[in-house]
Amino acid sequence: MYNYFLKQGISQDAYNFVKKCEEQCNEISKKIDEIVDVNQLKVLSSMQKESIAARHFNPSTGYGYDDEGRDAYERVFARVFGTEDALVRPQIISGTHALALTLYGLLENGQTLLCITGKPYDTLDNVIGLSENKKHSLASLGVKYKQIDLTSDGQIDIDEVLKHAESASVIFMQRSRGYAYRSALSIDQIRSTIAAIKKCNSEAVLVVDNCYGEFTNVIEPTDIGADIAVGSLIKNPGGGIAPTGGYIVGNKECIETIADRWSAPGIGKEVGSYAASYAPFYQGLFLAPMIVGQCLKGIRVMAYMFEKMGYEVLPKSTQDQNDIILSVKTGSEQVVIDICKVVQSVSPVDSNVVPLPWDMPGYSDKVIMAAGTFVQGSSIELSADAPIKEPYIVYIQGGLTYSHIKIAAMKIYDALKHTK
Repeated sequence: MYNYFLKQGISQDAYNFVKKCEEQCNEISKKIDEIVDVNQLKVLSSMQKESIAARHFNPSTGYGYDDEGRDAYERVFARVFGTEDALVRPQIISGTHALALTLYGLLENGQTLLCITGKPYDTLDNVIGLSENKKHSLASLGVKYKQIDLTSDGQIDIDEVLKHAESASVIFMQRSRGYAYRSALSIDQIRSTIAAIKKCNSEAVLVVDNCYGEFTNVIEPTDIGADIAVGSLIKNPGGGIAPTGGYIVGNKECIETIADRWSAPGIGKEVGSYAASYAPFYQGLFLAPMIVGQCLKGIRVMAYMFEKMGYEVLPKSTQDQNDIILSVKTGSEQVVIDICKVVQSVSPVDSNVVPLPWDMPGYSDKVIMAAGTFVQGSSIELSADAPIKEPYIVYIQGGLTYSHIKIAAMKIYDALKHTK
């Protein structure tokens, strides 16, 4: 079997090393398969209860009134996430766009946005008003902002949060890590935090940025009290097939308010056509539990490999995974670049491209990104990126197949084995 790998430039050493790492992760892989089974049943039963049929894949034009495919898709999402309503549209271009719609829709002049997981992802700086350019930001509209940093061990500082929760209109938590060196929030962390906040301020709207976390557990934040959860369809719930889009799920009143921001007051969810087939959206959601499981198993093997090579990683190979991202602290700009080059080179698309750090819009530091993906920018597909700053942490995520992630691991091992 190894001869096939040898022909593609993978050394015997790398092949054997990753195989041994895989063997060490077998028991964890079985647990991941159990999560996949439950989530697959959840999606399947949601589609069956909505009687999804071939007519729901049909496109629509113009205003999109009575678009059966769109409306049924949103009802399926609401069932999967255990919510009253959902806004799931191809016209939502990213997770940042979905979050911006949510925050602009829920907050008004004089109200306070309380972020309880430290500084949000860089692309929200201009939305909130944390950058020098505050034009069109929430701050420019009179929305106040308060931020509670995580504790030194990456936990929500609940005592500090409760001191400020009573005066907040929207309380925001980011499940995944962004470019912070921490593990994603666990379901238990989210559950206990929401319960404590609800006792203190039952009127506040609790919003969870759920990007990268969908289907990594059998429970979603909206199952345990979050009023709104937000994400991108070119991440987990699109299954690597949805070509674009984002979702917002939650209680009906909040969704209706956000929908007025998405379209126009008084129009809300009633419009929005899509002139291509909805089939990739439905099929992507159906495949999503399995694809996320492939990611989790592959990332776990890669985590074990990096640990054995002497690198510090989060989450550790023995820890639960609450998103599809692996953070690797390299301590070296060149190692970051080398890892990204390998990930790009083993991609099915644009494998000949060489990624380099550049001043990417929306980021405060130079960023390098490797993403040879079928869907542009899709983070459910194998990719890697990093801000070029100390301590030089690279973030590896996604992977449509377990085998692809293992092949990437072998190539990375060969590229780095003489650097430690």
